[in-house]
Amino acid sequence: MIIGYARVSTREQHLDLQEAALKEVGCERIYIEKISAVAKSRPEWEACRNALREGDTLVVWRLDRLGRSLKDLVEIIQSLEADNIIFRSITESIDTTSASGKLIFHIFSSLAEFERNLIRERTIAGLAAARARGRKGGRKPKMDKATTKKAVAMLKDPLITKTEVAQHFDVTRATLNAALKRFNYPMNPANPDEAI
Repeated sequence: MIIGYARVSTREQHLDLQEAALKEVGCERIYIEKISAVAKSRPEWEACRNALREGDTLVVWRLDRLGRSLKDLVEIIQSLEADNIIFRSITESIDTTSASGKLIFHIFSSLAEFERNLIRERTIAGLAAARARGRKGGRKPKMDKATTKKAVAMLKDPLITKTEVAQHFDVTRATLNAALKRFNYPMNPANPDEAI
């Protein structure tokens, strides 16, 4: 079965051109969606994908009608290929049954992999540059030096437990212990001889 998928981003845009092109190439069923590609849920696309069976052909008017990004597009086409579903894009003349169509798809896959590697390299370089400027990555600690100092003052009272102090500052005992260690306070300020 040849199934078409057509999408426009807004209600003002028209689907006539896409529908006509999909009918011309023999689509027996066409799923139509008026929604942005970045929308988390695309109900018509999901219904279309669920309707596709092994040996079927999915046809789109243009590649950008199907995927949110190059990475998303490659993942969708790989998923179709894994289920032995043929993919065709009319405007770009891509047909995964032809040698040239497969070549174009592999080029897309390589570009998506290249893009992922570039993002990873930029992230690593950005973190290294931040460290060189004295900034550390990760979340900001829940207890700063002033808060930890207050916690130490409370812990000097032998009647107050660490659990109570942690609850007072809305942190766990582990977070309290980590703060005591980070600022070189004794683990038990009521008995400073128990040093870290």
